Amino acid sequence: EELDQLPVLKCISRSGVGIDNIDQEYAKKKNITILNTPDVVVQPVTEMTIALIFDLLRFLTYHTTIIRSGQWVKKAGHTLTNRKIGIIGLGRIGKRVAESLRFFHADVMGYDLYPDTVWAEKHGVRIVDLTTLIKTSDIISLHVSLSAQNPFMLGQPEFAMMKKGTIIINTSRGQVIDETALYEHLSSGHLGGAGLDVFRKEPYTGPLSTLNNVVLTPHISTLTEESRAEMERESVVNLLQFLNLPIRQ
Repeated sequence: EELDQLPVLKCISRSGVGIDNIDQEYAKKKNITILNTPDVVVQPVTEMTIALIFDLLRFLTYHTTIIRSGQWVKKAGHTLTNRKIGIIGLGRIGKRVAESLRFFHADVMGYDLYPDTVWAEKHGVRIVDLTTLIKTSDIISLHVSLSAQNPFMLGQPEFAMMKKGTIIINTSRGQVIDETALYEHLSSGHLGGAGLDVFRKEPYTGPLSTLNNVVLTPHISTLTEESRAEMERESVVNLLQFLNLPIRQ
């Protein structure tokens, strides 16, 4: 409906990476070019992913809550070294996350529809099938995009296959997790924790916010002052290049 009201529109320049909120097929029919800024988000999302992992491994948010309640209770955490970490989706961000985790001597495995085996061998990342990843990982981090051709979701069957204590991290899209099934497996104690920056419906107000083994953030993985400024700059550069206009440095 919006595109039909813009008869002279030639280009949409997205400040960020996700374009799944644009009707891409219809835009193509209307000869509308869609541009985005995929590279600038890689580092901030990678850092956010690793921050959530450390928070859950060392119970940082949990201990903060305990101290604020007036208690002095210590809960032993876990080191990242030798943890089996499964990366689902080895695109720009998934690769950077995997590379970063290898610096902490984590045992990193990955799944992708079209895996880059040369990259994986270079960085010591094992390419495995999805079932193996789900069954053997201590931590699973999602870095998948929404696609009608290749839909993906972690739901009841997948959570049931996971080891007791598995941690789930999602900084990609909220739609790739069945939140009801996730809540059930977290509240039962089967899963160890979850770090979620994205949700099926935002703002999120659901039952996951009642659990003390869940860290929730309001879709801020790409939101740093540095990355936001660079995304806006690149989105303008994309438009100028599309229009064949000069770019001032």
